[in-house]
Amino acid sequence: MEFRYIGKSGLRVSSICMGTMTFGSSTTKEEAFKIMDKAYENGINFFDTAELYPVPPKAYTTGITEQIVGQWLKTKPRDSIILATKVAGAASGWFVPPIRHGLTAIDSFHIKRAVEGSLKKLQTDYIDLYQMHWPDTIVPIEESLRAFDELVREGKVRYIGTSNDSAYGLTKANETSKYKNLTRFESIQNNFSLLNPRFHDELANVCRRENISLLPYSPIAGGVLSGKYNGGFYPTDARFTAYKNNQSVRVQAMANRFVNDKTLAATARYIELAREYGISPVTLAVSYSKHFDFIASTIIGARVLSQLDDSLKAFDFKINDEILKKIEEIQKDILYPMG
Repeated sequence: MEFRYIGKSGLRVSSICMGTMTFGSSTTKEEAFKIMDKAYENGINFFDTAELYPVPPKAYTTGITEQIVGQWLKTKPRDSIILATKVAGAASGWFVPPIRHGLTAIDSFHIKRAVEGSLKKLQTDYIDLYQMHWPDTIVPIEESLRAFDELVREGKVRYIGTSNDSAYGLTKANETSKYKNLTRFESIQNNFSLLNPRFHDELANVCRRENISLLPYSPIAGGVLSGKYNGGFYPTDARFTAYKNNQSVRVQAMANRFVNDKTLAATARYIELAREYGISPVTLAVSYSKHFDFIASTIIGARVLSQLDDSLKAFDFKINDEILKKIEEIQKDILYPMG
């Protein structure tokens, strides 16, 4: 088993993290327990959740995922698990979360309300990695960091991280932490995959220079890299089938970002590349997303137990220079399929 440290922290995590965002919606509690058990038995010690989960976010389901994870956590030695969760991002951002009546902010009040709720639902007295789900465009980062810093000093949180952030946002937060002597973000959780390699453009440089770790999510691009959408139709039980038929323009835009002519063309080539090496495209995709030196652990997901197998095979399959060169050729031919 390969373990890596997150940033400059003492968090020693498996190179694959088990994501939980469907637990309580498209994944039942019973199936979620099976998925987490199998992940744990295969050496995964890192589990990621959020107060806003499950997805798609709805007011009446918010918090169910943390409850399920908390119940499962009681079946394992607590210190054997590195547990990450998130405070919902600000309502001033790209999305108004259906939590705390849609008035969320990354300020002291909401951070403290959120962490107390998460600790209760997770049935634990500490969180190993507490993350900002997305940035606040109004509240100054210093105020946010002071609130996070207090949680660390109180022992409720060990380390902190950010998500869905930019190179400017991560750098601003990091420099503020340095000059104000506050706990810093040790990680950033952003979308990164064969179909969305934009993290390489600027953020990878920040992470390398400042020793901050990327925790990539959506390594198989929401299932697109499995090839399920390459049959000329949308599978009836697939995520982006539901998104495409959703009445929300924003949700439809998300479906089009993940499933379009460029992503399908690139996926077809990755399927051929995976076949050349005798692996599934899922294994190839997960292996790529955990390959780079700025990455601590890549976050996988599974709606049902059987979906876990190909992702777990990425523990053993390594991206070598030959494969990476072929991947880079595809990425050069089909630039930024997800925009």
